[in-house]
Amino acid sequence: MAEAIRKINVIGHLNPDTDSICAAISYAYLKNQLGDPIYEARRAGTINRETAFVLKHFGFDEPELITSVAPQIKDCTVSQQNGIDGDTSLFAAYTLMRDSKMDTLCITSEAQEIEGIIALKDIANANLDIFDTDVLSEANTLVANVLSTLNAELVLGSSTTRIKTGKLVVGTTPELMDGVVEEGDIVLVSNRYETQQFAVEAGATCLIVCSGAKVSSAVKKAAEARKITVIATPYDTYAAARLISMATPVNYKMIPIDKVMRFSVNTTVDEARKTMTKSRHRYFPVVDESGKYAGLVGSTNLLDIQKKHVILVDHNERSQAVSGLEQAEIMEIVDHHRIGSIETASPAMFRNMPVGCTCTIVYDMFAENGVEIPKNIAGLMLSAILSDTLVFRSPTCTPRDKFVGEQLAKIAGVDIDTYSDQMFDAGAELEGRTPEEVFHQDFKVFSRGSARFGVGQGSFMTEKSRKAAEAMVGPYLKDGAAADELPCVFYMFTDVKSQTTEMMFWGEDAESMVARAFGVQPKDGIAVLPGVVSRKKQVIPALMATYQAIQEEQA
Repeated sequence: MAEAIRKINVIGHLNPDTDSICAAISYAYLKNQLGDPIYEARRAGTINRETAFVLKHFGFDEPELITSVAPQIKDCTVSQQNGIDGDTSLFAAYTLMRDSKMDTLCITSEAQEIEGIIALKDIANANLDIFDTDVLSEANTLVANVLSTLNAELVLGSSTTRIKTGKLVVGTTPELMDGVVEEGDIVLVSNRYETQQFAVEAGATCLIVCSGAKVSSAVKKAAEARKITVIATPYDTYAAARLISMATPVNYKMIPIDKVMRFSVNTTVDEARKTMTKSRHRYFPVVDESGKYAGLVGSTNLLDIQKKHVILVDHNERSQAVSGLEQAEIMEIVDHHRIGSIETASPAMFRNMPVGCTCTIVYDMFAENGVEIPKNIAGLMLSAILSDTLVFRSPTCTPRDKFVGEQLAKIAGVDIDTYSDQMFDAGAELEGRTPEEVFHQDFKVFSRGSARFGVGQGSFMTEKSRKAAEAMVGPYLKDGAAADELPCVFYMFTDVKSQTTEMMFWGEDAESMVARAFGVQPKDGIAVLPGVVSRKKQVIPALMATYQAIQEEQA
């Protein structure tokens, strides 16, 4: 039987660009119009200023961040064991454990916040501590706990009274009780009148009459005058003495919250497994996103995992995907790049077309399914096409991209030239930004054999904005390569209107790589590449071919 799908995350690549975000939102919208399950757009990193401008312009919030699709606690079957009140007796807790076949319970507040946990071994230890005769008073035990634990009847007093003083004493004869029973003690007695009366006169705070014995009217009268609680239990003195310590409330014996190992519903299964192996406990509390108690989880719960279901848009390379992908179920891939390194465990719908933008493909899928494109969604898709094709100037741009872009502009009600200038200017704005932010705004990692490198790109409408970006990012290239553990990085500063790229680079043999790949001689750390504007079609193939040629020469 196929597992039920709760929702499907639609995710673009790391360091998301405008196409990655807009394709995720637009495709999620389309899928939701076609029926269950629920599709939600996600972002795999911080959006850049160009994308932020686009989202604000068309009235969208940023998609929620997702850093991993590895299974989490919320993807497992969490045991829905209710929390218990801190005044619950150890006996009642043990009974609940026995009936539910759980050896751990959570103590929670009225607001469902975890206060601590009690395990079966904690109850066993408490039961074995027969010399702790002050336990009921030290634990501020409710009389109601004593009644329920001893299956007793309240003869005098209130069940809401708390035992605050005294020790537990078994009354035998007045002679043996003399000097032993002190004021405030809890005394267990049999049916002997003189023993009951002596306990009352000695100042006991609570009298527990065992073996179903009757309490004489004289003893009742004397106890009532001294405001003594009187309890009658059917258990004999031996059984009552053994059981009564189990009336202690669980909050007295629990492990307090500050010492409790617990998980969030968002904790990954791998992390939970590692943590569990280091603990002597079998079950662990789980809290939800708001910090409230959500249940218990043990190692057996982690065997039944529901994989996360994802749709990838605008990428199909493992190095560009969110982490944990190998543990997720890939349902679909919609992309316009070369076919890369992602593998699927089962067949998946793979839509890959040689166009300039993923949103061009998504437009066709709207048409194929007969779904009307809303004005704001059209604006997002248009923005992605303008961004990826550099307003139809990129060699990756196809006649289909241009046609779709023009149709979307009509639906969105925008002028392409005016809007694209605004969009690119917003993306080029550097005020308040760090070199790291600019470097990673559109940066991808690629590999060929043993070679691994990164290529970033920024697109600019004016020379002034391009030169400002070069001055900021150039000195950061070394740090950027180190941050991503790359031996080489290349960065394209592309002038959209002149269709020229100035490439900066860092790394061993990076300069010779650029010279060989593009047939130019870099000067002062910059290679001028006229007519080169596409990373996908003009830069990556050239670098890949050069890396392969070098590897073959060295073989």
